[in-house]
Amino acid sequence: MNQTTLNKVIEDFNHLSLDERKYVIDVIKKQVIEAKRDAIARRSKEAMAHLKKGKIKTGTVKELYEDLESD
Repeated sequence: MNQTTLNKVIEDFNHLSLDERKYVIDVIKKQVIEAKRDAIARRSKEAMAHLKKGKIKTGTVKELYEDLESD
């Protein structure tokens, strides 16, 4: 979204009544929560695919840290 569009959205928001603003805020919060859930679900599917392909390293925290340090 470009700056002009964002400014227009903010300007329009400021012209709403208090109840309408509260409603918009509630809707946006719910959309952000849903977007986060979708991102977690996509990441989970990606992780499961890597696990099935054997691309996942396992071990203790110490072992994983040592592996990172050896790269």
